[in-house]
Amino acid sequence: MTAPSAPSAPIAVALDARDIETAATWASAVAPHVSTVKVGLELYLRYGPDVVSAVRGASRVGVFLDLKLHDIPAQVAGAARSVAGLRPSILTVHAGGGADMVRAAVEAAPDTRIAAVTVLTSLNEADLEQVGLLGPARDAARRLAVLAVNAGARALVCSPQEVALLRAEVGPDITLITPGVRPAGADKGDQSRVATPEEAIESGADLLVIGRPITRAPDPGSAAASLAAAVRRAGVRV
Repeated sequence: MTAPSAPSAPIAVALDARDIETAATWASAVAPHVSTVKVGLELYLRYGPDVVSAVRGASRVGVFLDLKLHDIPAQVAGAARSVAGLRPSILTVHAGGGADMVRAAVEAAPDTRIAAVTVLTSLNEADLEQVGLLGPARDAARRLAVLAVNAGARALVCSPQEVALLRAEVGPDITLITPGVRPAGADKGDQSRVATPEEAIESGADLLVIGRPITRAPDPGSAAASLAAAVRRAGVRV
């Protein structure tokens, strides 16, 4: 009798490839181990809707369309409506666009989980001061999270360092998505506020965004399997 396969871990693999073929290859390799693959702005602008079909392939993996929409409400509504037909499981908007903008996306794509980005994980306290956001980052993230959830967002994107705070603020029904997740000892790259997968899960994260530690590994499928096992060991229910 064949042993049952392990359940997919709540990891969104960031497919930050330069071409659609590489992105599709990575997606195929990691799909047996993770719940989601993430398509970012660069890849989507280069290939458009075709990239969503390519990375979804024949698998049941969810597609996280990370476009971080940020414009006047009418424009964001139109953009959200235009991609809703691609059936992404998650679409990101910037909470900083305001409540009306977030609400416009929610209403335009009712079958898609709208995730509001609070404070980018690449920003530190000095960066927030330069752009005029009242800090520290934890306070800014909390304010933006409350605004977005009140406007109908069903998910939030925040750094692992704000997960516990936002969970206490918005309750158990909002999906918390955390970029800036790195295995112990891994290069931080362009991220400032980071944590290990185990730390993020223990803080209350629901979906971990992990890119280069998987896609730059010699065997992305094996790297995804290893990280998925670590997440399951951390006690997450999948």
